[in-house]
Amino acid sequence: MQLKESDEDGFGIEIVLQQGDRKAPSCVHGPTLLFEKVCKGEEKGRRFYACSACRDRKECNFFQWEDDKVSEARLLAREEENRSKMPPFTHQEYCSRFRKFLALPLGRRFCQDCQLLLLPGEWEIHASHKMSQADDITEARLSRPSLMLKPLENKKSNAQYLFADRSCHFLLDTLAKLGYRKVLCVGTPRLHELIKLRNQEGKSDPMKSLLLDIDFRYAQFYGTDEFCHYNMFNHHFFGGEAASGVLRAFLDEEDGEKVIMVSDPPFGGLVKPLAHSFSQISETWRKLQTSEGGVVEMPIVWIFPYFFEPRILECFPSFTMLDYQVDYDNHPLYKHGKTGRKQSPVRLFTNLTPRDVVLPREEGYRFCKVCARYVWSGNKHCTKCNLCPSKDGRVWKHCSECQKCVKPSWRHCQSCARCALPDHPCGNSPGLEGCFNCGSLKHKRRACPLKDKRRTDNK
Repeated sequence: MQLKESDEDGFGIEIVLQQGDRKAPSCVHGPTLLFEKVCKGEEKGRRFYACSACRDRKECNFFQWEDDKVSEARLLAREEENRSKMPPFTHQEYCSRFRKFLALPLGRRFCQDCQLLLLPGEWEIHASHKMSQADDITEARLSRPSLMLKPLENKKSNAQYLFADRSCHFLLDTLAKLGYRKVLCVGTPRLHELIKLRNQEGKSDPMKSLLLDIDFRYAQFYGTDEFCHYNMFNHHFFGGEAASGVLRAFLDEEDGEKVIMVSDPPFGGLVKPLAHSFSQISETWRKLQTSEGGVVEMPIVWIFPYFFEPRILECFPSFTMLDYQVDYDNHPLYKHGKTGRKQSPVRLFTNLTPRDVVLPREEGYRFCKVCARYVWSGNKHCTKCNLCPSKDGRVWKHCSECQKCVKPSWRHCQSCARCALPDHPCGNSPGLEGCFNCGSLKHKRRACPLKDKRRTDNK
């Protein structure tokens, strides 16, 4: 079953954020999430557990109806299957292997098929595999593991798109200018690498970083105080209490070093569980604050496509979407320098003061005095809307009938009483379809006042 919000057959999938101490069953990616299959117009649906990280059951086939009675034999078989899919070594073992690897007098080998740094006793086992030889495995290369490791590519689970150097340097320069000395890198290995590289160069004030990532392969290169194997969709630390303790220690600002979280989740991920995990990290940070009456919300930069703005702001009303276009080395489309609709749709969502995030003028950004923030040069201020309205980098236009600015390719349709693409199916206005949950024509399902009342899990 694909996990999406609605279906042409008249049903949709809701995420049910569990409350209380009720424990969800686990797959290899940690505790599963509780979903509810809801049929249009019906008050109650049927709930089931599925993997938090994978939207496609071909990647993780865990599925269990909430009311299933699971036998002891099935539980034991599930636990054994989960163990069989775990990394071949513990984090401490990876660290020990890395020290031995660095001490090798001659010959270093990296198995590209297994994505593993090899010790001499393992060379024969991997002899038929594709190898990187000693000349390719320099100290400089080992300090940039994202260049050695093959990016994960499944778009329905944990596809990895890695920051281009331009975006990475901009982010780090901005954080440094704002006085942050600790960066919690959630799914941002390139940023973590750059912080460590700059520290080695010694040309700027040192910064600390902790990488939280679901890709366990990074445990080969980083110590237990630098990396935690982590699933951001269910706030699960694979290393247990010891790993979550590393996070708490990192978030502690008793030494006066300001901390900020920068996260770049998979674009196919569900917003609500991500927001729930980030809120839990923020709450951990808040509890560690000693000053009374200070900042009550952890500084966060959430990197995500602009079309998720309504969902992100629903979870974090204090956030603002900035115009900066984030680009990636290994994404076929999200590249710097493209124009029109080919520009990267990835933006920064943050609770930092917008005017404090200075976007580079040499890349085409300008400061809007009215909006008090930096915007893309093509994002023209609308005096009627009193804002710079463009989301996608193009110049938007004001529609007097809709009383708002819309995309340049849209035209006002009198039949639908709204702006839309010229070839849209006339009469299929989103408002005419009504709320998927209760049928009202006055709101959409996401804003339904009955949704939370019916679907919040109070067990």
